Amino acid sequence: MMHALKFALAAGIALAAAHAPAQEHDPAMHMQHQAQAAKTTKAAPQDIRQAVKFPKMLREHTLTNMRDHLLALQEIQEALAKQEYDTAGDIAEQRLGMSSLALHGAHDVAPFMPKGMQEAGTAMHRNASRFAVAAKDASATGDVKPALAALAATTAQCVACHAGYRVQ
Repeated sequence: MMHALKFALAAGIALAAAHAPAQEHDPAMHMQHQAQAAKTTKAAPQDIRQAVKFPKMLREHTLTNMRDHLLALQEIQEALAKQEYDTAGDIAEQRLGMSSLALHGAHDVAPFMPKGMQEAGTAMHRNASRFAVAAKDASATGDVKPALAALAATTAQCVACHAGYRVQ
């Protein structure tokens, strides 16, 4: 019985293969698809952010600081996920908050920034310090909502600055 089943299965596969239409690779189909995609693809939007020129050393320093800010935000989120609110607050204050300004050399960089960029940076640092306090409070109260709101206000300043300015 098992032998007959195997034979019937093999015969069915062979029969299906014999009657299946041949599948050939047609390069013209790729060309047609690419032409259609080119018609529907819009050109990349022009970057209209204000260019901010920094001396080379300060540019590299500033970009390094911004990458550390992004890393700090990731570490804060990780700490929040683990309900380690005090740790999240410490990271925020030390690496993003008002206490971090000397570490980042803000005094050296600020003169090269337009007023709006300075204001966004200051607001980000202030909001990070507010988050640090709210995170410490969450450690005592268990209510993380104010901390999350303060963290959102912090990252909103990052988004606003990066949307308006580009460092050169």
